[in-house]
Amino acid sequence: ILAALIGCQGIDLYKEMLPKALEDGLEPEAIKETVYQSVDYLGMGRMWPFLQATNEIFADRGIALPASGKAVTTMEDRLPLEPGSTTTAETRLAAGNQAQVDIFGEGMRGFQNSGPEESRHINRWLAANCFGDYYTRTGLDLAQREMITFCFLMAQGGCEPQLIGHAQGNMNMGNDKDFLTGAVLQCLPYIGYPRSLNALRCVNDAAKEDA
Repeated sequence: ILAALIGCQGIDLYKEMLPKALEDGLEPEAIKETVYQSVDYLGMGRMWPFLQATNEIFADRGIALPASGKAVTTMEDRLPLEPGSTTTAETRLAAGNQAQVDIFGEGMRGFQNSGPEESRHINRWLAANCFGDYYTRTGLDLAQREMITFCFLMAQGGCEPQLIGHAQGNMNMGNDKDFLTGAVLQCLPYIGYPRSLNALRCVNDAAKEDA
């Protein structure tokens, strides 16, 4: 639900739901990682209000934030629970491509070197940044990261080709058709019928391709 609210830009309801999620036992690290990962799928401009809201709610509940007077210059500073990064500048590309392979299969091996020369650097960014910087972090496993990615894409709409691909990625991670259908139905009140129906179609298409 939190990922879907970020995806549909439901900031006011996010502020209502986040405390309830904490009360129900959702770990702060998982929330932090969900907000961080939304950068890749929504962009910094749409992620930023949710980062600020999360910081405020965490601070109100005594979840560690920077000490007074400390310069806040990075996202890691803004939600300084346990550091989650597992890669370095030297390893992020290889680790990211390995995460792509783990999720989508051997066909993704060397993805960063594929595609037209004029846009190949974007594939390199995807491998190193989206997967190397984020998917390799602690706090969420690959199946959970694919689930929140599915919710980001479903909730913002207009991303149906990517939604089919990540539905397949979810299925590869054990989040099967029934699981994804349940996720759509859970999020329907928050994102509405059109986007939910589109998501169900994408899940069905992914299941057919996976059969």
